[in-house]
Amino acid sequence: MSGVSYAVHCIDCGHTEPFRLVQTTCSQCGSNWREVHYDLEKVKPIFEHQLSERPFDLWRYRELLPIAEYIPYLSMGEGGTPLIHANNLGMMLGCPNLFIKDERQGPTNSFKDRQAAIAIAAMKEAEITEAVLASTGNVAIAYSAYAARAGIKLWAFLTSLVPLEKMREVAIYGTKVIKVTGTYDQAKRLAAEFARQRNLHLERGACSIPSVESMKTLAFEIAEQLTYYLRTNSDALANLPTKWKAPDWYVQSVSGGIGPLGVLKGFTELYQMGLIDRIPSIACIQAEGCAPMVHAWKANKAVADPVLNPKTHITTLSTGDPGRTYTLLRERMLRLGGGAFESVSDEETFRTIHILAKLEGLSTESAAAVAFAGTIKLLRQGIIKPNEIIVVNCTGHTMPVETLVLGDGWATDISISRLEMEAKPQEGLYGALSNLTPEKVRKIVIIDDIEDARRLLRRILQSQGDFLIREAASGMEGIQMIQEDPPDVIILDLMMPEMDGFAVLSHLQQFPDLASIPVIVVTAKELTKEEQALLRGKVKALMHKGKFMSDDLADEILEAIH
Repeated sequence: MSGVSYAVHCIDCGHTEPFRLVQTTCSQCGSNWREVHYDLEKVKPIFEHQLSERPFDLWRYRELLPIAEYIPYLSMGEGGTPLIHANNLGMMLGCPNLFIKDERQGPTNSFKDRQAAIAIAAMKEAEITEAVLASTGNVAIAYSAYAARAGIKLWAFLTSLVPLEKMREVAIYGTKVIKVTGTYDQAKRLAAEFARQRNLHLERGACSIPSVESMKTLAFEIAEQLTYYLRTNSDALANLPTKWKAPDWYVQSVSGGIGPLGVLKGFTELYQMGLIDRIPSIACIQAEGCAPMVHAWKANKAVADPVLNPKTHITTLSTGDPGRTYTLLRERMLRLGGGAFESVSDEETFRTIHILAKLEGLSTESAAAVAFAGTIKLLRQGIIKPNEIIVVNCTGHTMPVETLVLGDGWATDISISRLEMEAKPQEGLYGALSNLTPEKVRKIVIIDDIEDARRLLRRILQSQGDFLIREAASGMEGIQMIQEDPPDVIILDLMMPEMDGFAVLSHLQQFPDLASIPVIVVTAKELTKEEQALLRGKVKALMHKGKFMSDDLADEILEAIH
């Protein structure tokens, strides 16, 4: 437990209330736009004196994250990525203090691991077992990996322009991939409608409190790492009045803008605690063929006009409508004295990929290279000064999944252009969403007193088919669940306190309608001959924990319900 109180503050009406993930709007005015406020006076001494005793990862800063309790088994070492001095690139640009935050080294090779780690932990705390998101690639990959560990079923709506390598990586984690032939903004609308129809949790991007809060950890790490580097390699910080040193500029490529929004909040909190002496200027770089924020910034507009038809090969940055995220970024950047929005062409980006690889030994995806191309452009324009300290977020580098690993049918296609020709949208575009799942979803009850075992069984089932899964932590709870709503299949553990699996089976045999439900026993117990005799004729299959593959369990279930 963090021991530090926090509450949700509505940006529009100022109302403050406790944080609950399932509550997505302000209870007073209905606004979607809220943010967490912490007791920074209590956090400051912790950050000043206790961080050095903790591992250098994202959870180091848990007092400023909206998670009640750290869940060790979900972690994959997220955060704690290197801050690299770009000596060669800096020398070429005449910029001696150029640094790279290398987010390629996260668990799934992008900075979205931070977002997924916190968001999935929040879902786990809220007991959410199925969620929906739209993505241009890296978000879906990161969320899929963490959802797999948490036993959460994930539906990912991806625009068909997302590289197949990224789609395959999403699918290999067991996520249900919906390939949308349309823009990213259209995919977002479909995902939201699908979540509404099925009453599922929707990842809401910049409106999601855990997602924004996760990005603050970039600011915290940069301040610590930069201070250590400068103190070790120069005398410039000999008289630094604060604990840490912030850079003059933080540069990142942006699509929806959630990264800079969170990073700016992180630096602001450090400044409010007196741990840094200034809040950096933020530079948001977009692809020229989809740059609604840049156009609005240069036209001095508070609201960005959507780009309806993105024209860039850098599809992971093709968010045509940033919505209010841009407005919030602009307001806060102007209030703090400025910053920059700039765009770069695909050609400039691809050229920069070569420069980074040849000068710094960094192989990056095009979306990450956009930030470096933008840094070069801002230096040449004189907006960023050569003597300033600059940190560029190298947001990601994903490796392709072997094409032969996945068979056919790993994604479901939806064509926006075809469906939008329907006379009635509900019967066409949104009505098609109901076809993504079978007409009858099979119901399964898992009865096991071990939470980890239930989570593993849930994850296996989610990756193998569409099932409605309920869990019971005891024999009595399981019987009550079965009597209230009989399932198609029961998965039963034998070794449970108070009422074991044998007693559950005996009780079910007393009711003809329940006795006919197929039961699959999954147990770690080595059965005696007498125990085997007790099960004979009462169970569909007997499987030993640790001795079966996920396909085996799925086959037994499918055979039982047909």
